[in-house]
Amino acid sequence: MPELKEVVNSDNAVELKEKGNEAFKHGDLDLALKYYTDGLKVAPSDSNEQATLLKNRAAVYLKRNENEKVVADTTSALEITPNDPKSLYRRCQALENLERFEEAYRDAKLIHTVDPGNKVIQPVLARLHAIVQERMRLNAQTQNKVSQMFKYAFTMEESSDKREQAMNNLLVLSREKTGADALIEAGVLHKISQLLGVEKNSEIYLNAIRTVGELCKNNVSRTKKVLHELGVPWFLDILNCRSEEQVNAAQYCLQCILNSLSGLENNLDSRPNEKLCEENKKEIDTLLTCLVYSCNSRTISGLARDAIIQLITRNVHYKAINWAERLIEIKGLQRLMEVASELQEYKYESSMEITESTHILTSVCFARIYENMYYDKARERYLENVLDFVKGKLITPDIESKVRVTVAIKCLLLGPLDIGNTIIAREGIMEMIIVMANTEEKLQQKVACECIIAAASKKDKIASIIQQGVGILKNLYASKDDEIRVRALVGLCKLGSSGGTDASIRPFADGSTVKLAEACRKFLLNPHKSNDMRRWAAEGLSYLTLDAEVKEKLTEDKPAIRALIELSKEKTQASVYGVITTFVNLCNAYDKQEVIPEMVELAKFAKHHIPEEHELDDPDFVAKRINALTKEGLTHALVALSKTESDNSKELVCRVFNAMASQQDLRGIIVAQGGVKVLLPMSLRGTEKGKKQAAQAIARIGITMNPEVAFAGQRALEVVRPLLSLLHPECTALESFEALMALCNLAGMNESVRKRIIKEQGLQKIETYLFEDHLMLRRAATQCITNLVMSLDVVQSYEGNNDKLKFLVLLCGEEDAETSQAAAGAVAMLTGESVKCCSKLFEVSDWQERFKELLAHPDPGTQYRGSVIVYNVISSSKENAEKIVETGILEVLMALTLLKEDGMEKVREFAEKSLKVAETMKVIKKPDSADVTNDVNQSDDES
Repeated sequence: MPELKEVVNSDNAVELKEKGNEAFKHGDLDLALKYYTDGLKVAPSDSNEQATLLKNRAAVYLKRNENEKVVADTTSALEITPNDPKSLYRRCQALENLERFEEAYRDAKLIHTVDPGNKVIQPVLARLHAIVQERMRLNAQTQNKVSQMFKYAFTMEESSDKREQAMNNLLVLSREKTGADALIEAGVLHKISQLLGVEKNSEIYLNAIRTVGELCKNNVSRTKKVLHELGVPWFLDILNCRSEEQVNAAQYCLQCILNSLSGLENNLDSRPNEKLCEENKKEIDTLLTCLVYSCNSRTISGLARDAIIQLITRNVHYKAINWAERLIEIKGLQRLMEVASELQEYKYESSMEITESTHILTSVCFARIYENMYYDKARERYLENVLDFVKGKLITPDIESKVRVTVAIKCLLLGPLDIGNTIIAREGIMEMIIVMANTEEKLQQKVACECIIAAASKKDKIASIIQQGVGILKNLYASKDDEIRVRALVGLCKLGSSGGTDASIRPFADGSTVKLAEACRKFLLNPHKSNDMRRWAAEGLSYLTLDAEVKEKLTEDKPAIRALIELSKEKTQASVYGVITTFVNLCNAYDKQEVIPEMVELAKFAKHHIPEEHELDDPDFVAKRINALTKEGLTHALVALSKTESDNSKELVCRVFNAMASQQDLRGIIVAQGGVKVLLPMSLRGTEKGKKQAAQAIARIGITMNPEVAFAGQRALEVVRPLLSLLHPECTALESFEALMALCNLAGMNESVRKRIIKEQGLQKIETYLFEDHLMLRRAATQCITNLVMSLDVVQSYEGNNDKLKFLVLLCGEEDAETSQAAAGAVAMLTGESVKCCSKLFEVSDWQERFKELLAHPDPGTQYRGSVIVYNVISSSKENAEKIVETGILEVLMALTLLKEDGMEKVREFAEKSLKVAETMKVIKKPDSADVTNDVNQSDDES
């Protein structure tokens, strides 16, 4: 292709058009686009040159699949030169691509009218005619259906059964593009809006809301019509109720609206479309403002408030949507602090209704917003907003304000810990909390106790809290009120467990942790205690189970384990942390510090403290505990706990799943009870450690189980990305090895899976491990490549101008039998599929020695694969066969045909086939019997 020169300044539109034509002819679309655009800048308005340049630029856009721009340019060209066949044809093509078939058909008919002899348009016209006729028929049917459904669904006098069925049919119809358009056209939004003002049937009511949600799904135009006709406040009114199903339906509608406006989809890999977000910035900002201003409304239900906070939490981390910083700008953080400071105990006119989950959900929201403060200035603004709220409350000296501030600080300590610690470290805050704990008023005691527990999170703070707080907590534990006692108990549990898993550190006297655990157990199992107290008891156990003796006793206590598992299935978010942390501790699924012998000796010399592991935390005891928990239904508990909004809690769920998956016998149970289904989303979203733990659990399942069973259907494609995430320099050798083994099994499933691995850049990642010094990693990578070369795409990559095939040949000579066998298998498949690969083998400098090594390999499996490789090379071409025959490889093949040992039949068979092919190609001649006799006699004489 001749080299095209850079664009030069020119006032001549014709010259620029010709340069554009030349670039287009040579396939340089970017340059052609530049010339045509520059030409349009200098072409006279409404001139033939302008029309031609627009028409030609449309051709570029058509090639680039930018159909909307094609329509715009051709429409402008047709305003200058009406009925121009080329402009009409290009617009027709673009309209068809956009599925605007009626408009495309109109243009095709016009071309046929203007140019009846045009043979190109005739098949297009016929195709579009058929599509338009079918669409007209379907539209007529759809309109008839809509009319009938409207008649039943929105007529109150009809029977409930008919109305329910009609509304259900409307919901089904709204999921189809044609049906959704027809419903909007028929005025369904107005009818639903009127209906919900009077409807009493909950089934009809819910399906009406869901229909609106489906109308908004993946369609910006319809979504804007819904917003224009109904408005965000309408959805917030629907959300404001005490029916969980209705709240979920309204919340789903609002998420569908945001998804459409931002380009998000309901899949794990979805990200907002920046361009779409910019175009719909006004609507997206309006939605955020409405949610933020409603979150602390005194007139909405607790369930509605939770749903609003969840919507903010789920979407605040998307940079393109930019809700995190906007939320700070519109003082949304202070509104959330208002929610965090609310107590169910305060009942008066201006109080907010909250649920048992509200504080936890608000803490998670605080944390998610703070995570998106990417630079120091943004974090400073975050802190300023929080301080403004705290100062505003403490200006008034009344007790209620102090209680509210303390509750809000507790929420911060459970969310963005840095902010919570900064607030509690300010002068007078901790003193205020201790004074409240020492009062006689129950509410102050309860709130102060909860805040002390949350504050005891860092070791540097625990020491001072132990000094100041243990006496207070012991006094509170002596209270006659169970609600105070259980909180004080949890505080003592947390302080008593501050030594962590170090068996040599005991903040309290020996045996204290076991006694505290027994006290927690009594609260947990007592049927007369409220769920709230049972949740606090579970949190106490979450601290105490760092002690190995407590772990063993609790695991043997089946009623207590069952109570924890039942507690995990509660819908409230408040019980999640205590239950899941307890399971993490029982399974030893927490991070363990690597003990390096040299460092231990150095620590002894320097007289530093050395952590000691308890004998009950040996792997055998841990495995026994994991098995016991699984038999009691641990998987079901984890599936329920995975529904939490907290990424940190999800990480803990992943840790327990991974600990379970480390036991080979339990992997089938995880799959059968729905573990893989919840592990998949957690392997793609959440904390980095959480994603890694989930991915490793998936890998372990994929190693020993049939992937068609473990990852049935579409799931086999979805697990590829998590597994590939473990092929990273920051991952441990074990994590990478397990991922390679699982990928190897997956690659053997089918071509769809292999294509997904290639699409996700998996081939390159796997190939890097062929160069690893670690034997097991190198072996696993080679075995994985062996299965991947079944794909023609991989074969083509080995045919390219690279040394990948050479390196596989070198791996055939590995001392490790499994690695050499896998490499030989890969080369055998490549040479069986590709003549180019056969020829490339001769590029290996010592190819003769390599072939001989394979044919004489001590491992029968590798030797068999070597005989297949030689057969493939000889069969590939006469030229390649001659290269083989001219070397000593021929004698080795002849020797192999004489093998009589058991197990060598296939080697002998391929050696014979190789010689036969060479004979057919006439590169060797079969010796006659006389020659054979002479050779034998000569050999006898020589010997």
